[in-house]
Amino acid sequence: MTTETPARTSDKLELVPSALLPEGYLVRASRWVDPSTRMRELLDTEPFLFGPGVYDPQGAELAMYYGFKAVYFSGYSFAIGHLGTTDMDLYSGPEIADGARRTISALRKFQLTMAVGDPEKGTPPKHLEIPPLVVDMDGGYGNLFNVQRTTELYVTAGVAAAHLEDQVLPKRCGHIGGKALIAADEMIGKLRMARAVAEDLGRPDFVVIARTDGVSAIDAPEKARGIELAIERALRYLDTGIPDLVWCEFPTSEREPVERFADQVRRRFPEARFAFNWSSSFKWFNDPDPITFVQLGQLGYRFLFITLGAQHAMAHGLSTLLQGMSEKQEQAYIELQRREWEKDADLPSKSHHFFSGVPYHQVVGEAFGGSRLGSKFQ
Repeated sequence: MTTETPARTSDKLELVPSALLPEGYLVRASRWVDPSTRMRELLDTEPFLFGPGVYDPQGAELAMYYGFKAVYFSGYSFAIGHLGTTDMDLYSGPEIADGARRTISALRKFQLTMAVGDPEKGTPPKHLEIPPLVVDMDGGYGNLFNVQRTTELYVTAGVAAAHLEDQVLPKRCGHIGGKALIAADEMIGKLRMARAVAEDLGRPDFVVIARTDGVSAIDAPEKARGIELAIERALRYLDTGIPDLVWCEFPTSEREPVERFADQVRRRFPEARFAFNWSSSFKWFNDPDPITFVQLGQLGYRFLFITLGAQHAMAHGLSTLLQGMSEKQEQAYIELQRREWEKDADLPSKSHHFFSGVPYHQVVGEAFGGSRLGSKFQ
């Protein structure tokens, strides 16, 4: 069987064969669409594009399973999951690039796994789209030559988009005090380098997001502070024509600064598009009128994400299980299994086979030969 030629984006819903599947099994033709091109299509056609914040391959696979059209690979979540520490540049560019690479590889493998289903159990194939992965690049982990190396790692890994921020290094989480900004010219040099690397590698659609922490920075070369500084920085970055989106990190869930930022920037750049962190740092449940994803999309915030969404969900779920087992031992785990296996519960976590690819390995092993898997699933 021959490998298919790269798909046109207009053919993305078509099902086609793959060299990595036995005859008769199909995947989405979008498997061969550049992920950055796919993300640009989504930004152009969706009211907003939401990417759940994850930090590992399985979290990204779950987002893909439930049909999310993008995935956000969070730096803060990666710091917690990879090092058990806070978001202060304590990991390096190659470390997070490798995490992103492994995640993209897992999504491509998961598409194949789901395209096989589970023949032994009568589970039919499920044809999933691979969501573009947006990855945190912090402040580039150094000067513009560090940005050069990191961008090359991201682009060659298949990352669809990355965001760079204008903090002095080592950077801080957007909701930690004491932030300082580098000069706007230095930030522009980093943005220019990211764009140049993508173009040099033949990936001109690579999406570059410029982030500013101007709202809550306590030190910057400019006289302006607060929202005025953030607006000034956003305009400087957009003046270059480099960033595809601008992200202003807001310290609270208040609507007024969010609306004001979009309004002021769009007075000069009417077509400007923004990214927005619907941050888990904010107590949205205490907000009497939290801003919605739809409202943000109408303001021009086209890429939305919750940075620590998966981290909070994982910690909550595991904490609940461990608290239960500390009191009821095996009965707490039995309760978890009962919830997983409830009738009509669409929870792929109930079988690790989907994530480890056991049915896929069996079917492909038998078709290709030499796998030593035998004729039955283990």
